[in-house]
Amino acid sequence: MAIGSRLRRLSERLTEDAAKIYGLYDVELDPKWFPVFYILSRQSEASITEIAQQIGHSHASVSQIVKEMKKAGVAVTDKSAADGRVSVVKLSDAGKQIIPKIEKQYADVTQTVENLLSESQYNLWKAIEEVESLLNEKSLFDRVRNTRKARESQQIEIIEYAPQFQDDFKRLNYAWIEKYFTLEEADHQSLHYPEQKILQKGGQIYLAQLNGEIVGTCALLKMNDDTYELAKMAVSEREQGKGIGWLLGQTVIKKARELGAKTVYLESNTILEPAIKLYQKLGFQRVIGQPSPYDRCNIQMELKLV
Repeated sequence: MAIGSRLRRLSERLTEDAAKIYGLYDVELDPKWFPVFYILSRQSEASITEIAQQIGHSHASVSQIVKEMKKAGVAVTDKSAADGRVSVVKLSDAGKQIIPKIEKQYADVTQTVENLLSESQYNLWKAIEEVESLLNEKSLFDRVRNTRKARESQQIEIIEYAPQFQDDFKRLNYAWIEKYFTLEEADHQSLHYPEQKILQKGGQIYLAQLNGEIVGTCALLKMNDDTYELAKMAVSEREQGKGIGWLLGQTVIKKARELGAKTVYLESNTILEPAIKLYQKLGFQRVIGQPSPYDRCNIQMELKLV
């Protein structure tokens, strides 16, 4: 808000001076009309859509400016000579008479701005272009959201499974499976008997703890000495968006490396778009794997560790 307010104040100051400058050269133009006027002074006619594209304004904004210019007698609208179905904007005779006077204004203003910038330690144009470019790459909203996520993720602790967490392991997985699918026999086996079905077979289960509450979980199942499966990843719906899945995924992948795995495999469903995007971010790629024990599975992915 502070940056926006500062730029608005600067804009208001320059706009106020611009109005005086137009008066100095006896140019009867509202400063905000200038981009449209400039386009029309350089070509005989243009549609509102063409003008909007060239000057980077919205169609509605250009329409309003043209309306004001027509009311002041500076512009007129007509049918295009090339296509009678298209309406175009042109400078009126009065508008065309402004061109010789404003050409001198162009030259003097350009020289003055160059002098102003030469007195400045920083080049304002380049600074604005740089900030605009950075915000085009990632908006301020996205940047703040990522900063918030990074701060909140520091409060999350990843811990190893213990028997007292079985209810949490079951609760978190039941929640997402029942929301989108139906619990299957393979779910019941792993969720009710995690020690026998996962841990005793060489796997691992991790939990995410936030403020003393278990809010996420993920399991690593041993398929063979070279391949482990990432499974049963779940995050409390209330705590989603805090990077918990990312932390759990990284923890599981790190453990797989320590165990000497060459591949981490997973099964999912494309309806779970956020999960698929997370897996892709973690480095997983789609593959055609072996038949799945789950009816809901319609996508298989793997991450090569070596």
